[in-house]
Amino acid sequence: MNARAAKVAALIGAPTDVGASERGASMGPEALRVAGVQRRLEGHGLHVVDRGNLAGPGNPWQPPAAGYRHLPEVVQWNRLVHDAVLAELRHDHLPVLLGGDHSLSLGSIGAVARHCRQSGRKLRVLWLDAHADFNTSELSPSGNLHGMPVACLFGFGPQELLAIAGDTPALTPGCLRQVGVRSVDPGERRFVHEQGLDVFDMRYVDERGMRATMEQALAGLDADTHLHVSFDVDFLDPAIAPGVGTTVPGGPTYREAQLCMEMIADTGRIASLDIVELNPAFDVRNRTASLAVDLVESLFGKSTLMRRPERPADERRDATARGGERRVRH
Repeated sequence: MNARAAKVAALIGAPTDVGASERGASMGPEALRVAGVQRRLEGHGLHVVDRGNLAGPGNPWQPPAAGYRHLPEVVQWNRLVHDAVLAELRHDHLPVLLGGDHSLSLGSIGAVARHCRQSGRKLRVLWLDAHADFNTSELSPSGNLHGMPVACLFGFGPQELLAIAGDTPALTPGCLRQVGVRSVDPGERRFVHEQGLDVFDMRYVDERGMRATMEQALAGLDADTHLHVSFDVDFLDPAIAPGVGTTVPGGPTYREAQLCMEMIADTGRIASLDIVELNPAFDVRNRTASLAVDLVESLFGKSTLMRRPERPADERRDATARGGERRVRH
Protein backbone atom coordinates (compact mmCIF):
# COMPACT_ATOMS: atom_id res chain seq x y z
CA MET A 1 0.00 0.00 0.00
CA ASN A 2 1.13 3.57 -0.58
CA ALA A 3 -0.28 6.96 0.30
CA ARG A 4 -1.77 7.52 -3.12
CA ALA A 5 -3.58 4.20 -3.11
CA ALA A 6 -4.78 4.33 0.50
CA LYS A 7 -8.50 4.82 0.94
CA VAL A 8 -8.46 5.24 4.71
CA ALA A 9 -6.08 7.00 7.07
CA ALA A 10 -6.79 6.36 10.75
CA LEU A 11 -5.86 8.93 13.40
CA ILE A 12 -4.90 7.30 16.71
CA GLY A 13 -4.40 9.62 19.67
CA ALA A 14 -1.99 8.60 22.43
CA PRO A 15 -2.15 11.41 25.01
CA THR A 16 0.74 10.64 27.31
CA ASP A 17 4.09 12.02 28.39
CA VAL A 18 5.15 9.15 30.67
CA GLY A 19 8.32 8.58 28.65
CA ALA A 20 9.33 12.24 28.41
CA SER A 21 11.54 14.57 30.40
CA GLU A 22 8.92 17.35 30.50
CA ARG A 23 5.17 17.31 31.04
CA GLY A 24 2.87 18.46 28.23
CA ALA A 25 3.22 16.07 25.27
CA SER A 26 0.00 14.46 26.48
CA MET A 27 -1.79 17.50 25.01
CA GLY A 28 -0.23 16.93 21.59
CA PRO A 29 -3.07 14.94 19.98
CA GLU A 30 -5.64 17.65 20.67
CA ALA A 31 -3.30 20.39 19.45
CA LEU A 32 -2.86 18.53 16.16
CA ARG A 33 -6.61 18.14 15.83
CA VAL A 34 -7.15 21.84 16.54
CA ALA A 35 -4.57 22.60 13.83
CA GLY A 36 -6.76 20.74 11.35
CA VAL A 37 -4.85 17.53 10.70
CA GLN A 38 -7.98 15.61 9.59
CA ARG A 39 -9.25 18.31 7.25
CA ARG A 40 -5.82 18.87 5.71
CA LEU A 41 -5.29 15.18 4.97
CA GLU A 42 -8.78 14.85 3.53
CA GLY A 43 -7.82 17.63 1.11
CA HIS A 44 -5.35 15.20 -0.48
CA GLY A 45 -7.74 12.41 -1.32
CA LEU A 46 -7.58 10.40 1.89
CA HIS A 47 -10.69 9.31 3.73
CA VAL A 48 -9.71 10.08 7.32
CA VAL A 49 -11.30 8.48 10.36
CA ASP A 50 -10.44 9.69 13.84
CA ARG A 51 -10.34 6.76 16.28
CA GLY A 52 -10.16 9.13 19.23
CA ASN A 53 -7.66 8.73 22.05
CA LEU A 54 -6.37 5.53 23.58
CA ALA A 55 -6.99 5.31 27.34
CA GLY A 56 -3.83 4.42 29.22
CA PRO A 57 -2.33 5.07 32.65
CA GLY A 58 -1.60 8.53 33.96
CA ASN A 59 1.84 10.01 34.51
CA PRO A 60 3.00 9.24 38.09
CA TRP A 61 5.99 11.62 37.75
CA GLN A 62 8.37 9.37 39.68
CA PRO A 63 12.18 9.07 39.59
CA PRO A 64 13.83 6.20 37.67
CA ALA A 65 13.72 2.69 39.08
CA ALA A 66 16.47 0.28 38.02
CA GLY A 67 17.49 2.70 35.26
CA TYR A 68 14.02 3.22 33.75
CA ARG A 69 11.50 5.95 34.48
CA HIS A 70 7.84 4.94 34.44
CA LEU A 71 8.56 1.57 32.82
CA PRO A 72 5.21 -0.09 33.70
CA GLU A 73 3.26 2.85 32.29
CA VAL A 74 5.37 3.04 29.13
CA VAL A 75 4.83 -0.70 28.58
CA GLN A 76 1.05 -0.31 28.92
CA TRP A 77 0.90 2.62 26.51
CA ASN A 78 3.04 0.84 23.92
CA ARG A 79 0.88 -2.27 24.06
CA LEU A 80 -2.18 -0.12 23.39
CA VAL A 81 -0.45 1.66 20.49
CA HIS A 82 0.86 -1.59 19.04
CA ASP A 83 -2.57 -3.22 19.01
CA ALA A 84 -4.32 -0.14 17.59
CA VAL A 85 -1.78 0.34 14.79
CA LEU A 86 -1.70 -3.36 13.91
CA ALA A 87 -5.50 -3.46 13.66
CA GLU A 88 -5.46 -0.60 11.14
CA LEU A 89 -2.69 -2.19 9.08
CA ARG A 90 -4.61 -5.47 8.90
CA HIS A 91 -7.50 -3.55 7.35
CA ASP A 92 -5.11 -2.01 4.80
CA HIS A 93 -5.47 1.39 6.45
CA LEU A 94 -2.75 3.99 6.93
CA PRO A 95 -2.31 4.54 10.69
CA VAL A 96 -1.31 8.02 11.89
CA LEU A 97 -0.19 8.06 15.52
CA LEU A 98 -0.84 11.39 17.23
CA GLY A 99 1.54 11.53 20.19
CA GLY A 100 2.46 11.78 22.89
CA ASP A 101 6.15 11.32 23.49
CA HIS A 102 8.53 9.36 21.26
CA SER A 103 8.64 6.26 23.46
CA LEU A 104 5.29 5.42 21.80
CA SER A 105 7.05 4.70 18.51
CA LEU A 106 8.27 1.44 19.95
CA GLY A 107 4.65 0.26 19.85
CA SER A 108 3.81 1.73 16.46
CA ILE A 109 6.96 0.57 14.69
CA GLY A 110 6.78 -2.75 16.49
CA ALA A 111 3.32 -3.22 14.95
CA VAL A 112 4.56 -2.18 11.49
CA ALA A 113 7.52 -4.58 11.74
CA ARG A 114 5.20 -7.43 12.80
CA HIS A 115 2.85 -6.66 9.89
CA CYS A 116 5.72 -6.61 7.40
CA ARG A 117 7.02 -9.96 8.65
CA GLN A 118 3.56 -11.50 8.35
CA SER A 119 2.89 -10.05 4.90
CA GLY A 120 6.39 -10.68 3.52
CA ARG A 121 7.10 -7.00 2.82
CA LYS A 122 10.30 -5.02 3.27
CA LEU A 123 10.37 -2.21 5.82
CA ARG A 124 12.05 1.18 5.75
CA VAL A 125 11.81 3.51 8.77
CA LEU A 126 12.70 7.19 8.48
CA TRP A 127 13.42 8.58 11.94
CA LEU A 128 13.21 12.39 11.75
CA ASP A 129 14.58 13.58 15.08
CA ALA A 130 17.15 15.78 16.79
CA HIS A 131 18.13 12.74 18.87
CA ALA A 132 19.29 9.22 18.03
CA ASP A 133 17.09 7.76 20.82
CA PHE A 134 19.53 4.87 21.18
CA ASN A 135 20.12 5.09 24.91
CA THR A 136 19.90 2.22 27.38
CA SER A 137 19.47 2.15 31.14
CA GLU A 138 23.25 1.98 31.46
CA LEU A 139 23.88 4.91 29.12
CA SER A 140 20.97 7.25 29.83
CA PRO A 141 21.64 10.04 32.32
CA SER A 142 17.90 10.44 33.00
CA GLY A 143 16.21 7.06 32.56
CA ASN A 144 13.58 8.69 30.34
CA LEU A 145 12.29 6.09 27.91
CA HIS A 146 11.61 8.55 25.09
CA GLY A 147 15.39 8.47 24.63
CA MET A 148 15.45 4.67 24.20
CA PRO A 149 12.87 3.47 21.62
CA VAL A 150 15.33 2.84 18.78
CA ALA A 151 17.61 0.83 21.05
CA CYS A 152 14.60 -1.21 22.17
CA LEU A 153 13.56 -1.83 18.56
CA PHE A 154 17.08 -3.16 17.97
CA GLY A 155 16.80 -5.53 20.93
CA PHE A 156 18.48 -3.52 23.68
CA GLY A 157 16.13 -2.81 26.56
CA PRO A 158 13.81 -4.30 29.16
CA GLN A 159 12.15 -7.56 28.15
CA GLU A 160 8.68 -6.14 28.81
CA LEU A 161 9.18 -3.64 25.98
CA LEU A 162 11.08 -5.95 23.64
CA ALA A 163 8.27 -8.49 23.77
CA ILE A 164 5.67 -6.08 22.39
CA ALA A 165 6.83 -6.36 18.78
CA GLY A 166 6.99 -10.17 18.85
CA ASP A 167 10.28 -11.14 17.22
CA THR A 168 13.41 -9.57 18.70
CA PRO A 169 14.95 -7.44 17.35
CA ALA A 170 12.06 -5.76 15.58
CA LEU A 171 14.48 -3.84 13.33
CA THR A 172 17.86 -4.49 11.75
CA PRO A 173 20.29 -1.73 10.71
CA GLY A 174 19.32 -1.89 7.03
CA CYS A 175 15.72 -0.90 7.87
CA LEU A 176 16.45 2.44 9.54
CA ARG A 177 17.57 5.87 8.34
CA GLN A 178 17.91 8.69 10.88
CA VAL A 179 17.81 12.28 9.64
CA GLY A 180 18.46 15.55 11.49
CA VAL A 181 20.30 14.14 14.52
CA ARG A 182 22.33 16.74 16.43
CA SER A 183 22.16 15.82 20.12
CA VAL A 184 23.64 12.47 21.21
CA ASP A 185 25.06 11.45 24.58
CA PRO A 186 28.75 10.34 24.43
CA GLY A 187 28.10 6.70 25.37
CA GLU A 188 25.09 6.62 23.06
CA ARG A 189 27.25 7.85 20.16
CA ARG A 190 29.68 4.96 20.59
CA PHE A 191 26.81 2.49 20.82
CA VAL A 192 25.22 3.81 17.61
CA HIS A 193 28.55 3.46 15.79
CA GLU A 194 28.90 -0.13 17.03
CA GLN A 195 25.48 -1.03 15.59
CA GLY A 196 26.29 0.42 12.15
CA LEU A 197 23.21 2.63 11.85
CA ASP A 198 22.70 4.99 8.91
CA VAL A 199 22.61 8.42 10.56
CA PHE A 200 22.37 11.57 8.45
CA ASP A 201 23.16 14.13 11.12
CA MET A 202 22.86 17.88 10.72
CA ARG A 203 26.49 18.24 9.70
CA TYR A 204 25.77 15.85 6.82
CA VAL A 205 22.74 17.95 5.90
CA ASP A 206 24.83 21.13 6.10
CA GLU A 207 27.61 19.71 3.93
CA ARG A 208 25.54 17.82 1.33
CA GLY A 209 22.17 19.62 1.44
CA MET A 210 18.74 18.20 2.19
CA ARG A 211 18.20 16.96 -1.36
CA ALA A 212 21.28 14.72 -1.37
CA THR A 213 20.52 13.62 2.19
CA MET A 214 17.01 12.48 1.31
CA GLU A 215 18.16 10.81 -1.90
CA GLN A 216 20.44 8.68 0.25
CA ALA A 217 17.83 8.06 2.94
CA LEU A 218 15.20 7.00 0.37
CA ALA A 219 17.48 4.98 -1.92
CA GLY A 220 16.34 1.45 -2.62
CA LEU A 221 12.62 1.89 -2.00
CA ASP A 222 10.45 -0.19 -4.30
CA ALA A 223 6.84 -1.28 -4.66
CA ASP A 224 7.35 -3.99 -2.05
CA THR A 225 8.58 -1.58 0.65
CA HIS A 226 6.45 -0.32 3.52
CA LEU A 227 7.72 3.16 4.42
CA HIS A 228 7.14 4.33 7.99
CA VAL A 229 7.92 7.93 8.97
CA SER A 230 8.50 8.70 12.63
CA PHE A 231 8.34 12.49 12.86
CA ASP A 232 9.55 13.95 16.15
CA VAL A 233 8.68 17.63 16.07
CA ASP A 234 12.04 18.48 17.70
CA PHE A 235 13.55 17.48 14.33
CA LEU A 236 12.78 21.09 13.37
CA ASP A 237 14.83 24.09 14.41
CA PRO A 238 13.31 25.61 17.59
CA ALA A 239 13.28 29.03 15.92
CA ILE A 240 10.31 27.78 13.88
CA ALA A 241 9.04 25.06 16.23
CA PRO A 242 9.31 26.08 19.90
CA GLY A 243 6.55 23.76 21.09
CA VAL A 244 8.65 20.77 22.17
CA GLY A 245 10.12 19.77 25.51
CA THR A 246 13.64 19.04 24.23
CA THR A 247 14.64 21.86 21.88
CA VAL A 248 18.03 21.56 20.17
CA PRO A 249 19.30 24.51 18.10
CA GLY A 250 20.54 23.98 14.56
CA GLY A 251 17.74 21.90 13.08
CA PRO A 252 16.24 22.04 9.59
CA THR A 253 14.75 25.32 8.43
CA TYR A 254 11.21 25.54 7.11
CA ARG A 255 12.35 25.13 3.50
CA GLU A 256 14.67 22.22 4.34
CA ALA A 257 11.85 20.49 6.20
CA GLN A 258 9.42 21.08 3.33
CA LEU A 259 11.88 19.59 0.85
CA CYS A 260 12.38 16.59 3.13
CA MET A 261 8.64 15.95 3.32
CA GLU A 262 8.00 16.55 -0.38
CA MET A 263 10.73 14.11 -1.38
CA ILE A 264 9.18 11.48 0.89
CA ALA A 265 5.80 12.17 -0.74
CA ASP A 266 7.34 11.81 -4.21
CA THR A 267 8.13 8.15 -3.46
CA GLY A 268 4.43 7.36 -3.03
CA ARG A 269 5.43 4.77 -0.44
CA ILE A 270 4.45 6.22 2.94
CA ALA A 271 2.20 3.68 4.65
CA SER A 272 2.28 4.68 8.33
CA LEU A 273 3.23 7.74 10.35
CA ASP A 274 4.05 8.93 13.87
CA ILE A 275 3.76 12.59 14.90
CA VAL A 276 5.29 12.87 18.35
CA GLU A 277 6.78 15.15 21.01
CA LEU A 278 4.56 18.13 20.22
CA ASN A 279 4.25 19.94 23.56
CA PRO A 280 1.65 22.72 23.62
CA ALA A 281 2.87 23.83 27.06
CA PHE A 282 5.94 25.28 25.33
CA ASP A 283 4.16 26.51 22.19
CA VAL A 284 2.94 29.95 21.17
CA ARG A 285 -0.71 30.06 20.02
CA ASN A 286 -0.46 26.52 18.59
CA ARG A 287 2.21 27.71 16.15
CA THR A 288 4.23 24.48 16.26
CA ALA A 289 1.17 22.28 15.86
CA SER A 290 0.13 24.27 12.78
CA LEU A 291 3.62 23.90 11.32
CA ALA A 292 3.67 20.17 12.04
CA VAL A 293 0.32 19.72 10.28
CA ASP A 294 1.56 21.82 7.35
CA LEU A 295 4.57 19.53 6.97
CA VAL A 296 2.48 16.39 7.36
CA GLU A 297 0.23 17.68 4.60
CA SER A 298 3.34 17.86 2.42
CA LEU A 299 3.98 14.18 3.17
CA PHE A 300 0.71 13.44 1.40
CA GLY A 301 1.02 15.57 -1.67
CA LYS A 302 0.98 19.30 -0.92
CA SER A 303 3.82 20.80 -2.92
CA THR A 304 5.52 24.15 -3.35
CA LEU A 305 6.56 23.10 -6.87
CA MET A 306 5.49 25.69 -9.42
CA ARG A 307 7.71 24.78 -12.36
CA ARG A 308 6.51 22.18 -14.82
CA PRO A 309 7.56 18.73 -13.56
CA GLU A 310 10.50 17.32 -15.47
CA ARG A 311 9.80 14.40 -17.77
CA PRO A 312 12.11 11.44 -18.28
CA ALA A 313 14.69 11.83 -21.05
CA ASP A 314 12.99 9.30 -23.36
CA GLU A 315 9.69 11.22 -23.13
CA ARG A 316 11.48 14.48 -23.98
CA ARG A 317 13.09 12.85 -27.02
CA ASP A 318 9.71 11.55 -28.20
CA ALA A 319 8.14 14.98 -27.79
CA THR A 320 10.97 16.60 -29.74
CA ALA A 321 10.57 14.07 -32.54
CA ARG A 322 6.83 14.66 -32.73
CA GLY A 323 7.42 18.42 -32.90
CA GLY A 324 9.82 17.89 -35.80
CA GLU A 325 7.26 15.79 -37.64
CA ARG A 326 4.64 18.48 -37.22
CA ARG A 327 7.01 21.11 -38.54
CA VAL A 328 7.74 18.95 -41.63
CA ARG A 329 4.05 18.38 -42.32
CA HIS A 330 3.35 22.12 -42.15
